[in-house]
Amino acid sequence: MVLVGAPLGNPADASTHVRELLGSADIVAAEDTRRLARLARDLGVSVTGRMVSLFEGNEVRRTPELVAAASAGAVVAVITDGGMPGVSDPGYRLVRAALDAGVPVSAAPGPSAVTAALVLSGLPADRFCFEGFLPRRAAERRALLASLAGERRTMVFFEAPHRVAASLADLASVFGPQRPAALCRELTKSYEEVRRDDLGALAAWAGEVAPRGEITLVVGGAPPAGATRPADADLRQAVAAREAAGESRRDAIASVAREYTLPRRTVYQLVVNE
Repeated sequence: MVLVGAPLGNPADASTHVRELLGSADIVAAEDTRRLARLARDLGVSVTGRMVSLFEGNEVRRTPELVAAASAGAVVAVITDGGMPGVSDPGYRLVRAALDAGVPVSAAPGPSAVTAALVLSGLPADRFCFEGFLPRRAAERRALLASLAGERRTMVFFEAPHRVAASLADLASVFGPQRPAALCRELTKSYEEVRRDDLGALAAWAGEVAPRGEITLVVGGAPPAGATRPADADLRQAVAAREAAGESRRDAIASVAREYTLPRRTVYQLVVNE
């Protein structure tokens, strides 16, 4: 059994390994067989194996069939609409059942909205945590966010477009409106957009615009307990020191903002308004 990383939007991101698997697997279990057919056309690949659906509503029922086929020697490729199976998508139950049955499981790694958004956010990426989709119910969402308010690592969330304004408002309320964050929308697609700002500004923007598409939120971690914001003069001096060392002003501002977990806009305004 092979877990296949699907492109997030741009078919050119599919690896040679992915193309070979889609063309040679005995069974391709797809979250949406219509999307699989479209991806295969875009890649110029003929899916010769049997295509079956594997989505949240039928994963429990479909799993024994796929495990039995893999146990009998069939090559079963598992693919979702984008990213890796099992990461906020169908696949975990199947992987667990396959491993319990002694079926070898491997992966054809591919694009990840989590890591793509993380590195595009401009926030620290050396340590981070992925929290998946936030709860739909407001009370449950706020309770979860309250448990994460002291998390020092950068946090990554998935969110549906019709809930993103409410979720950003709750994030701003629980974490504070000045916490730096990024909203990444439609990654690798024609209308890709990354908005970097503090939570308060992003919440206000989302409430007015109602952004569409697939959205990944990246939120800066909490500052150390007892940490205080450096004085304005110290922040300006930190930027000036980086400029003197050869960084561009833009890069120096971004670096200082990351170092002190501040919105880039805040540091920028301090520097330009000096």
